[in-house]
Amino acid sequence: MYSNKVTLIGFTGADAEVRTNNDRSLTTLSLATKSSYKKDGKYIEHTEWHRCVVFGKLGEFAATLKKGAHIQVEGELRSRKYDSTKTNTEVTIWEIRVNSILKLDRAQKAAAEDEDESTEGEVA
Repeated sequence: MYSNKVTLIGFTGADAEVRTNNDRSLTTLSLATKSSYKKDGKYIEHTEWHRCVVFGKLGEFAATLKKGAHIQVEGELRSRKYDSTKTNTEVTIWEIRVNSILKLDRAQKAAAEDEDESTEGEVA
């Protein structure tokens, strides 16, 4: 039995980018995840960037995501090779082929309305 499942939680590094290739559209996301560790008494942070590719109806939703969106993606890790014209070499890239997106952003408008309601009944 085999399993190729990836779950990432992070922030988008740019607005989603939609491309059309042979009458098939796809959306790409740049997702940042962070980790940290302690070395010599100091915390060292590391940011890893992930290229996420989304197809179909989910790709249409992904196209609405803006820079800084907090999301969780699930999918499978895929590798792809192409010939680089800059270096004249074959390059391998790794990407997440996404099959699920969960938006983790808090609703800013609802939070602001809650604050307004809590101050309405107060007498100064």
